[in-house]
Amino acid sequence: MNHKIKNALISVSDKENISSILRIFKKYNIKIISSGGTFRAIKKLGYDCTEISKYTGFKEMLDGRVKTLHPKIHAGILHDRQNKIHKHEMNKQRFPSLDLIVVNFYPFQKVVRHSKNFKNIIENIDIGGPTMVRAAAKNFRNVAIITNRNDYQSLIREIEKNKGGTSLKFRELMSSKAFGLTAYYDSMIANWFNNKLDIKFPERKTLFGRKLKELRYGENPHQKSSIYVNDYNDRELGFTQLSGKELSYNNYNDIFASLDLLKSIKGKFGTVVIKHANPCGVSQNKDPIISFNNAYACDPISAFGGVIACNYKINKKIALGITKNFLEVILAEGFDTEALKILKRKKNLRILDISKFKEKKVPKIKTFDGSFIIQNKDEMILDKKKLKCVTKLKPSKKDLDEIKFAFNVCKYVKSNAIVLSNNFSTIGIGGGQPSRLDSCKIAIQKAKQFQSKKIKSCVAASDAFFPFPDGIKILIKAGVKIIVQPGGSIKDKEIINAANKAKIKMLFTGIRHFNH
Repeated sequence: MNHKIKNALISVSDKENISSILRIFKKYNIKIISSGGTFRAIKKLGYDCTEISKYTGFKEMLDGRVKTLHPKIHAGILHDRQNKIHKHEMNKQRFPSLDLIVVNFYPFQKVVRHSKNFKNIIENIDIGGPTMVRAAAKNFRNVAIITNRNDYQSLIREIEKNKGGTSLKFRELMSSKAFGLTAYYDSMIANWFNNKLDIKFPERKTLFGRKLKELRYGENPHQKSSIYVNDYNDRELGFTQLSGKELSYNNYNDIFASLDLLKSIKGKFGTVVIKHANPCGVSQNKDPIISFNNAYACDPISAFGGVIACNYKINKKIALGITKNFLEVILAEGFDTEALKILKRKKNLRILDISKFKEKKVPKIKTFDGSFIIQNKDEMILDKKKLKCVTKLKPSKKDLDEIKFAFNVCKYVKSNAIVLSNNFSTIGIGGGQPSRLDSCKIAIQKAKQFQSKKIKSCVAASDAFFPFPDGIKILIKAGVKIIVQPGGSIKDKEIINAANKAKIKMLFTGIRHFNH
């Protein structure tokens, strides 16, 4: 069902490329109605236009808050052209039909990013625009709605193809986009209010996101996928890809896992190796090359095809080390000219500059069929002063620093998690197992395979308590001399006795770090 366009209403904050549609309107004798800045812009470009206040006979009021909210406008949009009663009422009122609405909203999103002025932010909550958009989108059988200048060319082709009109298929597609925009816009506003009022878990939660790009596929080739940005700056993710293949679903999953862990390393050069969103090597050191080498040495087999993230600038020496191994992605806070030249020789290696990436304090969300759960990020920092030593042997100051490092890494390993650490570098990681005992065995097996000389006197961190003494006995037998865990098991007394008998140090944190 094609409809000729006789009257079009244009009201846009973003006036870029508006001349392209004005030319086609003139070609097909489409009358234009507009207001305010859009009216002045159209007149300045040399096109005929009727101002809304003249069209409705009602002067805009309240500093422009009320201008398009008028029966002549909304009846012109909403009436059903096939309904005889509607036709009679429109004729009686002498209200013409509005066949095309071109609207984009006040820049609330932009203002929130660049201003903290409460009054200015409130004034940029658009009312008339979304109201017209919803009306036109509802009545898509009769009215075309354009809400994005990126659709101007599609509109032009549609008008040319239908000799001054639009097809039902086109109008329905634009309607779906329009409702997507109003939902997005309202969601941004609702989330802004929730943030302002510090409402973490509102009664109704809406998520907004703009598609950044469609990915080749999801976790597997038979799955489709896209990445969306959930931020008021919805055009970028905060890091820049300098070289390499397009990023995949799995790449993004690993990248964000690595950034989470990397941002928790403060004060020293940190390196994180991630595979399947799980750490397989973490190190911090005052020398970046030592940090890099130690992180990779923790489990070089698992690191194959993984992601490495560094909170320092990559130099030539480190770049040469990177190229000796197969990696999917390298993230760093900048690259020396020579280092970048070396890394770019590996054409498939994704090279990301994260120097401008800023961590956001946003909740974590997991979706299921028809529901989702939300929680705030696990940002609990271990306070060394609140550690409780439960054994006869007490830790030194250096022990406490190592304990803090190991227990922090545990936070980012899939549960059940066991982390073995020596000199602020992981030497064995066991995670993602239903049994804590199995995680202990894996961590020890990894350490024996790649870092056997460092097991003696290492620290073992557990993300949750040991339900039985079997886990700590395996760790002690391997050479672990310090165990840090939350405590809280009904078997704690038995576990502490086993630790004292083996003459090791054990500390309770009172903090659990499950990561599922």
